[in-house]
Amino acid sequence: MSGTDALAAAVLDAARAKGMTLATAESCTGGLIAGALTEIAGSSDVVDRGFVTYSNTAKTGMLGVSPTTLAAHGAVSEEVAREMAEGARVHGGVDIAVSVTGIAGPGGSEHKPEGRVCFGLATAQGVATETVEFGALGRAQVREATVRHALAALLARLRDG
Repeated sequence: MSGTDALAAAVLDAARAKGMTLATAESCTGGLIAGALTEIAGSSDVVDRGFVTYSNTAKTGMLGVSPTTLAAHGAVSEEVAREMAEGARVHGGVDIAVSVTGIAGPGGSEHKPEGRVCFGLATAQGVATETVEFGALGRAQVREATVRHALAALLARLRDG
């Protein structure tokens, strides 16, 4: 079992132990977090849905991200990650949701470099956000690191609260 598979299995076990359901809201990973979770047999008792919101239109239409937030902060921001996570939790009717939005590469800019990913984690108690700078590792490696980080954040939240 790979490290990602083991993390995904641990997330599912922790959510099961608490009777919690989850959703993902993904931009730069294009559904890879939901894919890692649903790769594990029996995941359907925990994973309710995954939103792949690659475009800003999808973020606003599927998750309720405010166009004002997008205009003020850009898609790659903790503000948008916060609204994505909360939108996935509310629209999905789940207990916990994780969101990711970032620049997998190639490319980026001086202000939003390749490898920057913003994460959101929403529960009924609120939303936590963070930004991680993975660096210009290459598209596949940034996406893989993002999946692992999102799963680890879910696991930590499920174990802590």
